[in-house]
Amino acid sequence: MNTIKPLLPKVTKVQALEGFELRLEFTDGSIKQFDVKPYLHFPAFERLKQGGFFSKAHVANGTVVWDDRLDLAPETLYLKGVDTTFN
Repeated sequence: MNTIKPLLPKVTKVQALEGFELRLEFTDGSIKQFDVKPYLHFPAFERLKQGGFFSKAHVANGTVVWDDRLDLAPETLYLKGVDTTFN
């Protein structure tokens, strides 16, 4: 029986860093850093600037979420993240 693999790896771990950056680990073993600052001007993401909300980032369903209304697509995190696997 063939199993279908996702096109891109999913997030397995996240750590919220200073300066609205995320350290991410993916199912393929890669480690990336993702800058959330360019998204903070969008209304949906403005809440991340409020009182420690950004630090509540966690993994659910293979991506980064903050609550049931705010997340980032795993494809965006993987494709736009800076690879730090070997740093």
